[in-house]
Amino acid sequence: MNPLSPTQLYGESCGEKVNVDNVKSCVVAGMSGGSGKSVVSVALISVLKQEGASIIPFKKGPDYIDAGWMTAASQTPCYNLDPYLMTPAAIQKSFQGHLHGYDYAIIEGNRGVYDGVNIQGEYSTASLAKLLNLPVILVVNCSKTTRTVGAMVLGCCHFDPDIEFAGVVLNQIATSRHESIIRRSIETYTPLSVLGIVPRMKEDVFPMRHLGVIPLQEHTGSQQALERLSTLARENFDLHRIKRAMTPVVPNIALHNPKIEPHNRVTIGIIRDVAFQFYYEENLEYLQREGAELVTIDALHTENLPENLDGLYIGGGFPETSARQLAENRRFRESLRKAAEKGLPIYAECGGLIYLGRSIEIEGQVYPMADVFPIRFGLSQKPQAHGYSTFTVTGDTCFYAKGTVIKGHEFRYSTVQSWEGDESDLVVQMTRGTGFVAGRDGLVKKNTLAMYTHVLAPGTPEWAIGLVQAARKYAKRP
Repeated sequence: MNPLSPTQLYGESCGEKVNVDNVKSCVVAGMSGGSGKSVVSVALISVLKQEGASIIPFKKGPDYIDAGWMTAASQTPCYNLDPYLMTPAAIQKSFQGHLHGYDYAIIEGNRGVYDGVNIQGEYSTASLAKLLNLPVILVVNCSKTTRTVGAMVLGCCHFDPDIEFAGVVLNQIATSRHESIIRRSIETYTPLSVLGIVPRMKEDVFPMRHLGVIPLQEHTGSQQALERLSTLARENFDLHRIKRAMTPVVPNIALHNPKIEPHNRVTIGIIRDVAFQFYYEENLEYLQREGAELVTIDALHTENLPENLDGLYIGGGFPETSARQLAENRRFRESLRKAAEKGLPIYAECGGLIYLGRSIEIEGQVYPMADVFPIRFGLSQKPQAHGYSTFTVTGDTCFYAKGTVIKGHEFRYSTVQSWEGDESDLVVQMTRGTGFVAGRDGLVKKNTLAMYTHVLAPGTPEWAIGLVQAARKYAKRP
């Protein structure tokens, strides 16, 4: 059980500009998902870091895996900026407030630059770039195409004249002739220049699984991958022009650490290991802001849940890849079940929900889990839920008030094979998204709430407030 070092907490705007140097910033966006923007973003961060610069990374959209790689490259926590989950004011506050002391701020977009939830492009990477008034570096997958890339880039330039494109990075370049034709097509027919290329590689730097790259925690050669990307950027990016194309930003929001009296502090455990890796840095900061001391717990190797906890947070991840180890750590599973029975406030998301179930079946093998809820899970080859969600709290839970409407997101391959419960027992009604079963989510047992839906604290501050208040009540503190 290891204490987490407190990170800089969210606070209110001081209302005055802070006297700090400009932070150079840009958005790295793609023509589509799989365009190579993660490779370009992490490569750019890696080479800037090797040059001695300090970088604060951000990821647009609900994403944990890309954020993990950006954190590793920058050696700085990555923050998520999501126009669906957060208000414009919350986005500005998080972006501006986290810039202090850094040389560069790199934002990686998601999907295609103009892809949103509707035909107007709401919540797209383009909308985020406009909100923050930042230039966009456009990454294009050039596999099996040449001059047509110029037409696509020209279309992006004219599609929304309010977007400032800084230039283009060409991905999947096969030969020098391939690069030359595309480069000349772009620089002849569009107002943009080519800022770099990513040569076609025999092996992917980021091996893929599900709908994205495999998590950093499961990559055995993560440091070598980062060094490889740094070399790639140094040899193939025009770093001088990229730096010059970035917009200088003057942070005008100061963050402060609110004072919490010692008697109001609580201890909240975070199960964070290879199986449970999906945590927004903001969620942890918000818990600290409300007065929680956070301690990390390894469910794979720790024998027992610590007894001094006032609350527990189990995030998402891929428990299926560590199912055997989770199952073999019987003592920890039993201690977790006993803590839930005792009334310890436990909040679990997605992978955490699976762990609180009775078992999960993978390729015919059944692995026992913590058995807090009588659920048998399975695993599908296809996504069972993926995308933004919205829900209304309709039942009793110690974390949310009835009637609270919350935005979140879902991403899962697991299936519910059997459940010894009733739909009326679920405390959340989905108005967008899939949920647990029958358009509902939120399993409750005493002070435990488990659900498939993930939330982001800057968009749902009620989450952190509710968890810390429940912990205080459990600890019999005011």
